[in-house]
Amino acid sequence: MNIYHINKGIGRTVEFKGLKAQYLFIFAGGLLALLVLVMILYMAGVNNYICLFTAGSSSSLLIWLTFSMNRKYGEHGLMKLGAKKKHPKYIISRKNVLRYIKITPKMTAV
Repeated sequence: MNIYHINKGIGRTVEFKGLKAQYLFIFAGGLLALLVLVMILYMAGVNNYICLFTAGSSSSLLIWLTFSMNRKYGEHGLMKLGAKKKHPKYIISRKNVLRYIKITPKMTAV
């Protein structure tokens, strides 16, 4: 008889080592971009130590920034932050006030 394991994480967000949702994709994309950058630097003939220093420092910066944003904003925080930036600070109406007042003629008995 076969034994099947049930996935109990249905409907939950993706999480890896504490990184949740969009931060995980930012982290993976950033590491991929750093890998491509270091490969380009190496193929261009830059010194190996400079390539290693660039890779190490920028990857540690990426890790630190991603985990700090994850801690600060939470799971849906970046989406909320982006939505907040799109809202106007003030609603300005430059139309004449009399335009909003509807004056109807009074009916007179004939």
